[in-house]
Amino acid sequence: MGNVVAIDAGTTGIRAVVVDERAQVVDVAYRELTQYFPHPGWVEHSPVEIWDAVCATLAEVGGRLADAGRTVAAIGITNQRETLVAFDRSTGRPLHQAIVWQDRRTAAICAELERQGHLPMVRASTGLMLDPYFTASKITYLLRHGELALSPESADLAFGTVDSWVLWNLTGGTQGGEFATDPSNASRTMLLDTATLAWSDELCALFGVPRHTLPEIRPSAGRFGTTRLPDLGPARGVLDGLPVAGVLGDQQAALFGQCCFEPGMVKVTYGTGSFVLAHAGGSRPAAPDGLTVSVAWDLGAHGGEGREAVAYALEGSTFVSGAAIQWLRDGLGIIDDAAEVGPIAESVGDSGGVTFVPALTGLGSPWWDPAARGTITGLTRGSGRAQIVRACVEAMAFAVRDMTDAMGAASAYPLSSLRADGGAAAMDLLLRLQAEQSRMPVARPRSTESTALGAATLAGLTEGMWGSLDELAGLWRMAAQFEPEWPAGLTEALYAVWRRAVDRSRGWAAPQASEAPPNGSVNKTR
Repeated sequence: MGNVVAIDAGTTGIRAVVVDERAQVVDVAYRELTQYFPHPGWVEHSPVEIWDAVCATLAEVGGRLADAGRTVAAIGITNQRETLVAFDRSTGRPLHQAIVWQDRRTAAICAELERQGHLPMVRASTGLMLDPYFTASKITYLLRHGELALSPESADLAFGTVDSWVLWNLTGGTQGGEFATDPSNASRTMLLDTATLAWSDELCALFGVPRHTLPEIRPSAGRFGTTRLPDLGPARGVLDGLPVAGVLGDQQAALFGQCCFEPGMVKVTYGTGSFVLAHAGGSRPAAPDGLTVSVAWDLGAHGGEGREAVAYALEGSTFVSGAAIQWLRDGLGIIDDAAEVGPIAESVGDSGGVTFVPALTGLGSPWWDPAARGTITGLTRGSGRAQIVRACVEAMAFAVRDMTDAMGAASAYPLSSLRADGGAAAMDLLLRLQAEQSRMPVARPRSTESTALGAATLAGLTEGMWGSLDELAGLWRMAAQFEPEWPAGLTEALYAVWRRAVDRSRGWAAPQASEAPPNGSVNKTR
């Protein structure tokens, strides 16, 4: 059956990844996405640029597949999850810039709903926090202020996460494109009842979201449609008419790609933010303090004998991780390339007392403080570029420990090891620090493209390329493992300094007094 292609529509860029029958990544194409920051705390993408980058990366890997005479069995999709795309299904035009998961403009909406006493119901139904991170309040905002050019009653008005936008275009767009999503993405919108895996009438009413504007929810593993591609040159002959056979949100896809198929297995993805997921079994757990509960996946009829179709995950998220490295490059100008971070951080034995809390868009798990702001503390005359860069790397490890500590206290299953992926997982220093702080072995797989690998292997499982989860687990390969070695006293002393710095970063910004957009209109698309 040849290969599977995954579309990984991430926050900083789009990848098309080719995976072979050994579940190994054999080709990758990448396009960076433009980040728009129209006002403080706002983060946007262009939906048109997202789709153009999907086409460009598919054309690149598809062209090489065509040249090599190789075949493709299916396509899978994974994506940045909570980001909202609003579009007109009759014309295919976006109605607004995509509002990215990092965007904080809806803080006042969320705060008002919490003051009104809605948080217990939201937590019980969705497992989430009332936070701008999630999709629902972004829809509320656009309906109130977005000047969307379509009324809420219009049958053509569509609100979806990025997977829905990509799927709709991939399967024909205005010529019969499929408007659908899966439970892993839907569970991050704050509109899904995660017990029934259906859109909640109560939540839709709370946020003022018309049900008909939302995509159909289908199992993560299954046929979502058939590709109907534009002219991509030689790639079209290889990739057109294929089944789109799997959809997962990026963090759940990484959990799947890391073969964390058993309860208690944990993965961390160091991406734009850092995301920790622990497999929580087939029964939905109560949402513990400081963490969220997501649907990991719904395998439908493809779970295999003895496997429950639906799995849940405990989740913790920090908003800024790899994005802090971008800030060192683009904001401070103290590095020229992200690849410099590891060597510069390794050039000093420690941070010299410098602690960096990268709360550049607030703090996520387990603090959930949108008013937190980034701080650099402990500076002395001897502090320099290397110490600040080292503190940035240390911050990633500390922030993940915040989450693994909370998970360990809440999980019904003991956490025994951590599988790491994402761009920063290539740094040995980071994984050594993570092993010390989380006090458990940290493993790096041979391929750190776990997100795309998860989408590809899910689609391949649907199409029979692999017969079971056990077969996939047998194909996972480890490249390196790091064990905790420091005395516990040293680890705890360093962590205590981090916690003091976090305390100083919290509650820094004044609460947002109004949800009204600056200077009126927000309806600008590119």
